[in-house]
Amino acid sequence: MLRTVFAGTPEFALPALRAALQATHVLAVYTQPDRPAGRGRRLRVSPIKVAALEAGVPVYQPARLRDPGVIEGLRALAPDLLVVAAFGQILPPAVLDLPRLGCINVHASLLPRWRGAAPIQRAVLAGDRRSGITIMQMDAGLDTGDILLQRALALAAQETAGSLHDRLAVLGGETLAQALAALGGPGLQPVPQDPSRVTYAPKVQRAEAEIDWSCSAEAIDRSVRAFNPWPVARTRWHRRDLRIWAGVPEPRSTPASPGQVLAADAAGIRVACGTGQLRITRVQLPGGRPMSAEAFLAGHHIAGERLPS
Repeated sequence: MLRTVFAGTPEFALPALRAALQATHVLAVYTQPDRPAGRGRRLRVSPIKVAALEAGVPVYQPARLRDPGVIEGLRALAPDLLVVAAFGQILPPAVLDLPRLGCINVHASLLPRWRGAAPIQRAVLAGDRRSGITIMQMDAGLDTGDILLQRALALAAQETAGSLHDRLAVLGGETLAQALAALGGPGLQPVPQDPSRVTYAPKVQRAEAEIDWSCSAEAIDRSVRAFNPWPVARTRWHRRDLRIWAGVPEPRSTPASPGQVLAADAAGIRVACGTGQLRITRVQLPGGRPMSAEAFLAGHHIAGERLPS
């Protein structure tokens, strides 16, 4: 049985960790240090740390993998393979070269499309019809290593970044299990990435979630879904941020200016866009919880107003 070390941090990595625990002898788990979060600034433990401790696996949380003492600790474990899934740190060359079979990464896109930090959000934002998981042999570049195994899935019509994240997490565990079985036996044939098909997925910034009503209804709808559950698309209303959690793009044309609220009823809040209309169905006010448009309209009047672009 392969001797592995697993490196991961968020919930996305949980199915991959479970696959590694089932298929290999996991010597240790590396995850990001506990960090303050929330209004109380209490230390938040990563989901991977919780799962590893429940499984009885030693957990290490170095601030920097490149520290000599950390590298020596990894070397002392003598792993055959290092498995990485959304770890949150760049692996230095000394770590990449340490395991006998190198390091593999569970990446949430069909590489070489969407190299980088936010492949799930970028796929939804771009209107991609499919995504998937790539098991990649890691090298010193940014998601540039050879492809070992890929599995694809189709995006649903109203796919959000949150729903795609959950489906890809499950697929990541399944695909990793296949890869580990092959690496423990006949191996996998590395395939170099096609440089002509490379796209990049930079980290999502909060400012991107500000809605520009001069865009098409379809583009705004993609933004709403790509930024759900974070940072959540928003527009300004009465000097406050009005978060838009869900909507439906409609092709009907109107002479109204972008941002004009054309109608507001139980079916939703219809807003004119650069092309078409967006029927907003779920919103959130500052300090409140997400609610249906119908619930929002029970206490607020918005029909006829203009939302700024």
